[in-house]
Amino acid sequence: MLPVAILAGGLATRLRPATDSIPKALIPINEEPFVAHQLRLLSRSGIRRVVLCVGYLGEQIENYVGDGTRFGMQVSYSVDGPRLLGTAGAIRNALPLLGEQFFVLYGDSYLPCDYAAIGQSFRASDKLGLMTIFRNDGRWDRSNVELSHGRIVKYDKADQTSAMRHIDYGLAALSSVVFDKVTGERSYDLSSVYGDLVNRGQLAAYEVDQRFYEVGSLDGIRELSEYLRS
Repeated sequence: MLPVAILAGGLATRLRPATDSIPKALIPINEEPFVAHQLRLLSRSGIRRVVLCVGYLGEQIENYVGDGTRFGMQVSYSVDGPRLLGTAGAIRNALPLLGEQFFVLYGDSYLPCDYAAIGQSFRASDKLGLMTIFRNDGRWDRSNVELSHGRIVKYDKADQTSAMRHIDYGLAALSSVVFDKVTGERSYDLSSVYGDLVNRGQLAAYEVDQRFYEVGSLDGIRELSEYLRS
């Protein structure tokens, strides 16, 4: 199974003042930090190695998670440092811990999907990257993926069109070489990497039929809490 890079270094400004003193990964969900739910889900899915890319209050995450033993996995840490690197920059910084191929997961996402099948689809695609997508139709967030005959023809979070019926589900599988152009000279967003892969015909798609959950908003926290209780 591919290792997973979890992007957990954001400032979580939408959740302030709750995140003035704790990072988003430690927001309590049903009386337990979110990251515990996230790591247990990954462990049940067969993931055995995780790299947490941390920044803002990252030492609190490391103190809580430790080496990952109690979650049945090995957890290591890649720290942004004093300057924000952006999501792609954070992954570039973590490459020595990840290897040639890996999953990338947003730090506020809870994704009940088939990780093994997604990894197999990525390897079979012979592409440099794979994006999981969900038929959203604007229900939970603004759709940002245009799909045509099973192929991603446009991905853009800023320039959304009526032809976009799907949304980036929050999990990708990537090859390390796609970060060759990412440097530490400026902040670099993962969406730019995806856009470049689409333009090169190197981003495969895997459609997921189970909705995503997230803790990036108060509504998202409520919905995930209800889902986990059920």
